[in-house]
Amino acid sequence: MKDNLPEKGAIVQRDRETYTIAPHLPGGIVDPDTLIKIGEVAKKYGAQALKATSAQRIAIVGLKEEDLDNAWADLGIKPGAAIGLCVRSIKFCPGTTFCKQAKQDAVGLGLKLDEKYHGMSMPSKLKIGVSGCPNSCAEPAIKDIGLMGTAKGYNLMVGGSAAAVPRLAQVVAKDLSEDDALEIVDRILNFYKNSGTKKRLGRFIEDMGLDEFKKQVGL
Repeated sequence: MKDNLPEKGAIVQRDRETYTIAPHLPGGIVDPDTLIKIGEVAKKYGAQALKATSAQRIAIVGLKEEDLDNAWADLGIKPGAAIGLCVRSIKFCPGTTFCKQAKQDAVGLGLKLDEKYHGMSMPSKLKIGVSGCPNSCAEPAIKDIGLMGTAKGYNLMVGGSAAAVPRLAQVVAKDLSEDDALEIVDRILNFYKNSGTKKRLGRFIEDMGLDEFKKQVGL
């Protein structure tokens, strides 16, 4: 029985014969030529469908194993970190780049986080969400690390997930500048990565206690 092929960025499908790949599209922002290229590759290799994912990627569904290498070569885009114990995705809203409701530059911050952390090895899967306003379109409250923009800066929350046992993130800092937010996220990820745990961040914090966690990361 076939299984995932992480070295090819490929996830086996229900039929156990075909695979899905998901090119990395930071924040789901893509230019027309790249979108056309994804469609052309899907058509060339007989994909069953294209699927917009919750991680703001466009998955090419139903490829044959023998076509995976050529499909990636034609795409010329690195794979999205859709499987494995790593920073899976940094989801962000249009922010002040596009949205009239936004209070903060979610795109700018999201891209910086994506560049530094996407695919980085972690004790468990880890997701980050950045929203430019309290409407929370990037769902920061159900991410391992969430940043929500306000008129005064970013509120930072930790420990959320939308897993089998959903968990709301807890706010640990408020009114942060972008630089302060980046620094604190870095401290959290370094502490978590070197903690020796195998639990997802929310469970790890729950076992430790929020106050102790904040102390350990300097909050």
